[in-house]
Amino acid sequence: MLLNPTGGILGGDHLVTEIAQEADTHVCLTTPSATRIYRTTGKPAILETTIQVGEGATLEYFPDHVIPHTGSALRQFLRVELARGSRAIIIDSMASGRRAHGERWNFRELDSRVDVRVCGKPAYINRTRIFPGEKRPDQLGLMEEFDYMSTVSIFADGFTHWAQVCAAMNAQLKSSPELRGGASLCARCGCVVRFLARSAPDMTDANKKLWDEAREHIAGLPPFDQRKY
Repeated sequence: MLLNPTGGILGGDHLVTEIAQEADTHVCLTTPSATRIYRTTGKPAILETTIQVGEGATLEYFPDHVIPHTGSALRQFLRVELARGSRAIIIDSMASGRRAHGERWNFRELDSRVDVRVCGKPAYINRTRIFPGEKRPDQLGLMEEFDYMSTVSIFADGFTHWAQVCAAMNAQLKSSPELRGGASLCARCGCVVRFLARSAPDMTDANKKLWDEAREHIAGLPPFDQRKY
C-alpha cells in the first residue's frame, strides 16, 4: 500500500512517486483509502507518479478514488512504461466532491493526465480537465446526475485476444444497469473501460468486477482480495 504521511493533499504540495518494477515480478499497488484534495487559495496540489515495469512483469495499479474538496485544485500525472512481455491493469477514479457535505463540483480545478507506453511507443494518452466554475460537469450530455467517474485500462505486450477482453468488459457493464459506460480497443496493446456511477459503493464494486475480469483474461489469475477492512 502506498501511504501518504499526511491526512490529505494541500495546495502547494508536490508529491513525486517513482517506482521501478524489476523483470518477472508481480506487484499490486493500492492506497489505504481515498485521496482527499483540500481547499487552496493559491497554488494547486501536484501529484506525479512514474512506474517502470520490467520485462515479463505484471503491474496492478488500483488506488482509491480522488475526492476534491470545495475550492481545491489538483494537477496529477501518471506515466507507466511497459517493457517487452509485460502487462498492466490501471484504475483511475474520481468523485464530484464530498457528497455527504452537499459538495458537488465545487472544486476549482482537476487536471489529470495518463501516459502509457509499451516498448517505448505510445499505447494510451489521456487528459481530463475539469473547471466547474467555467462549465459544470452535471449539465445535460456530460455527467448529469452521476457523481463518480472511473477508467480501467488494460495493457499487455504480445497479447492478442483484445476483442474477447473488450467484449467481457462490456458484458460486465451491461450486467450493472446502475452504471453508464463502455469499453473500447486501443490502437495497440490494450483496452480501455470508462464508466459513470451514482455512488461510491457502485463505483468500487464495478472497479473490482472489471479488475477481476481483466486479471483473468490477461494473466489467468483468480480474483484478488485487498482486505481493506
